Amino acid sequence: MAKTRRVSRPRTSARKPAPKQKRASAARSGSVKRSIRRTSAKTAKGGRPVRKAAKPAAKPAVRPTPPPQPVAPAEPAIPPKKPTYHEAVSLYERGLQALQRRDFAAAADALRNVIARYPDERELLERARLYLKVCERELEPREQAPKTADEWVYAATVALNSADEPAALHHLTRALEANPRHDHAHYMMAVARTRRGEPERAFEHLRQAVALNAENRSLARQDAELEFLRGLAGFADALDTPPAGAAAYRSAGYPAKVRKARR
Repeated sequence: MAKTRRVSRPRTSARKPAPKQKRASAARSGSVKRSIRRTSAKTAKGGRPVRKAAKPAAKPAVRPTPPPQPVAPAEPAIPPKKPTYHEAVSLYERGLQALQRRDFAAAADALRNVIARYPDERELLERARLYLKVCERELEPREQAPKTADEWVYAATVALNSADEPAALHHLTRALEANPRHDHAHYMMAVARTRRGEPERAFEHLRQAVALNAENRSLARQDAELEFLRGLAGFADALDTPPAGAAAYRSAGYPAKVRKARR
């Protein structure tokens, strides 16, 4: 009887790859074993986990202290503007525009309204009052400059009443330039020179005033302004003697009746 021969297959060292489920379970079992070993190693007697000694904290590096910085002063708080502020500014600018046009009446009216209606706006009030004074000064009535000898004499009288002798002398000089035969101008010039302590020049004008109008003689004898002259020796001569003789009378053009009275 013939023997059957077994056919032997060649053995290979490579293993078949495990299925996915087997590989996953093996991985989980391996991780469980590793965790058990870690836990057993960390656990001490009594069942309490052993803590590792904490490493000493590193000392912080010592940094140099920076110098103190200067503290800037706090800015003052700006109060909020009131609703009327813009109205006040608009009215104030309207007054300035009128002032630039030299319409002083309209400018003064606008500035007065700013002061009266917006008393809380102190910044505008000071400037409004300043420009209002300018407008009021321009609106004041101005006296016209004298043109005739009588007007210059009147201006000189006002100046003497205000004790302004230099202005009075100026006005009287202009009066005598306009009319050298104005007797009252000569008389007032004698008063002005007496006030300034100039008796010789006062006598000169008093002589001419009396020569032009004999009424000035009695007025000079009673006038308190000429009391200083009445105490001097030349006062009587100024009332009785012509200014510089008959020739001076004729050259000055004095009236003939006055010349006869002086002879």
